[in-house]
Amino acid sequence: MEIREATAADWPRIYPFWRRIVEAGETYAFPEGLGPDEAEPWWMEQPPGRTVVAVDDGEVLGSAKMGPNRPGRGAHIATASFMVDRPGRGVGRALGTYVIGWARAGGYHGIQFNAVVETNAVAVHLWRSLGFQILATVPEAFRHPVHGLVGLHVMYQKL
Repeated sequence: MEIREATAADWPRIYPFWRRIVEAGETYAFPEGLGPDEAEPWWMEQPPGRTVVAVDDGEVLGSAKMGPNRPGRGAHIATASFMVDRPGRGVGRALGTYVIGWARAGGYHGIQFNAVVETNAVAVHLWRSLGFQILATVPEAFRHPVHGLVGLHVMYQKL
């Protein structure tokens, strides 16, 4: 598997799983019902941010977007978001490891995930296994289609 910077040509291969994940309503609070042109700026980061894809045999398996969590005096802390087309193949771990390395190489002091849905047990387990800790949980901050109002974890890793 190769992880490389995403190009405009990758967006048509990212969008189908981006839309499926957003429409499922279980892990992201992005607006629903967006077409490819409307959705693209929500995922394809502009500098100083960056979007990457995980590719195997020409197939886009997943994507991550990353950059400073805040501008100005908060720009020393990174943030990232991840989407995997078909979980269970190690793509999320590979993207997570990549982002940690990218943030270290970029001189970031830490990485903060602002909104990890508490019922997303796979993601919470993965981020903990990669060294993130839950700093706080905002109660009832996410409207889950199955579980109703659930918390959003703020997760952090010092680099």
